[in-house]
Amino acid sequence: MKVRLLTLPIIAAVMATAALAAVGIPAQAQQDTNSTEGRVVITVMPKHDKAPTPAISASDIKLAVDGKPAQVASLVQSQSPKAHIEFVVLIDDTARSSLGIQFNDIKSFIQGLPPNARVALGYMEYGGVQMAIPLTMDRQAVLKSLRLTAGPSYSNGSPYFCLSDLAKHWPSADMTAQREVLMITDGIDDYERRFDPEDPYVQTAIQDATQAHIVVYTLYWHGRGDPGSTSYVGYGGQNLLVEISSATGGFSYWEGFGNPVSFYPFLDDLNKRLRNQYEMTFMTAYSGKDAMASLRFHLDKNDAKATAPQQVYVFHPNGAPVD
Repeated sequence: MKVRLLTLPIIAAVMATAALAAVGIPAQAQQDTNSTEGRVVITVMPKHDKAPTPAISASDIKLAVDGKPAQVASLVQSQSPKAHIEFVVLIDDTARSSLGIQFNDIKSFIQGLPPNARVALGYMEYGGVQMAIPLTMDRQAVLKSLRLTAGPSYSNGSPYFCLSDLAKHWPSADMTAQREVLMITDGIDDYERRFDPEDPYVQTAIQDATQAHIVVYTLYWHGRGDPGSTSYVGYGGQNLLVEISSATGGFSYWEGFGNPVSFYPFLDDLNKRLRNQYEMTFMTAYSGKDAMASLRFHLDKNDAKATAPQQVYVFHPNGAPVD
């Protein structure tokens, strides 16, 4: 079986690196007196599959927020006792019962999550998320809550409504936690079935997830049985999933226009990524208004490749929103 893993376009990565070089961002930028703290999750993988993952430090990182230098304040590995991971598996309820053939792979993935991860399971229904089980350390309880999906239904409308709902009603009040989501869906927005990179529901979901510090991973599974869902529509859904994963620092998995024979290679890769993450805090200038900002990230390590969000949400220094 040929496995295809989507990555950020090479051109975009080259442009991001060039932009950082152009502004001459130092490894440790001077802290602005009008600054605030930001927080993102980055993933660091070896450039060669069988090589060990290299360790990194703040001095290896160059950052720019809206084109202005930013200073790395701290790096905490996901395997550190200080790390608090919260992981939600989110399944599209329109995926049909055929998803059941992937249950063993999903169960193995949940059981293999980092030991410091609290896990929850939810279903995407009617534009919202119905939690089957709240965040828990009890893996067996999560596995017991896994059920067959309802099947063909078009009441869901947009999976991006569901992601926004989850971001706004995250099942924990721990703002220090490392929040991550795996969405199993076809990514088709029934309100805008053609591919539109500026789809307003996708853009809103990206902002909501970014503001809630959520990293989004997506796994394409098409099972609606909708005669109107052509390969063109499916391709559009895949591209929207890539867009939302890339924007939040996650990763998107798919295999052609059909459903994969097995989730195992995808979920195995995802588990490796979760074990090679850092929570990074940084200092950046505050303009006087809470807002989305672009993030340019460059890792100066020849033997490593890194994934980071493309955007961050810049808050007021004391954490109180400003209109």
